[in-house]
Amino acid sequence: MKPLEILPAVDVRHGQAVQLVQGIAGTDKRFGDPLAAARRWQEAGSEWLHLVDLDAAFGEGNNADVLAEVVAAVDMKVEMSGGIRDDASLERALSTGCTRVNIGTAALERPEWCAEVIRTYGDKVAIGLDVKDDKLAARGWTSEGGDVFEVLDRLNDEGCARYVVTDVRSDGMLSGPNLALLGAICARTDAPVVASGGVSSLEDIRQLSGLVSIGVEGAIVGTALYLGNFTVEDALALTRSISAGLEQ
Repeated sequence: MKPLEILPAVDVRHGQAVQLVQGIAGTDKRFGDPLAAARRWQEAGSEWLHLVDLDAAFGEGNNADVLAEVVAAVDMKVEMSGGIRDDASLERALSTGCTRVNIGTAALERPEWCAEVIRTYGDKVAIGLDVKDDKLAARGWTSEGGDVFEVLDRLNDEGCARYVVTDVRSDGMLSGPNLALLGAICARTDAPVVASGGVSSLEDIRQLSGLVSIGVEGAIVGTALYLGNFTVEDALALTRSISAGLEQ
């Protein structure tokens, strides 16, 4: 069994690395230069980076140049997210050389376009399911979408290659991942799932590793790393030991 992938997050707002609480604008905790943060996770041994343009997600401009600079400067696989809603923003994101993009709002607001993107780009596209009380959230989580399972069934039929599942209420709260939600999503799809929201400790990483067998492929970690609750090195060592069956 492959180890759970760890995707340290760099969320960019007004050119700075930040972390929000439940995705709410104005709750920013600022952590400085995005490239410095990305390089820190690379030096810690991370193979992946989850890179988010929060301004684009909120419809308040973008940090496209900053994100492109980060992708070009690091030797990591990059999952890029935030405000990818049309051909222009999709092409701009993919032109950076990122490994894949994460599309959220467009999956709700432009389903026909989203289906075409899935057909065209395959596993270079993940669909973000941002969930708040069984309903999907859109526009940087500022508006409500449809029922998560109805949308999931539609996307499965369209051949979606991967889902990034965020429990909005736990994001930035350090309250633990929503294991029940992840289990329900995995039971409804054969596509791999990347978990996001709430990771606060190595125990959370251990619990998410226990879901690898049902389809959870990775975990996005933000606030807990920035606050020093644990290190990337410790998380990677734990996932590898669990995968190898070495953990006592």
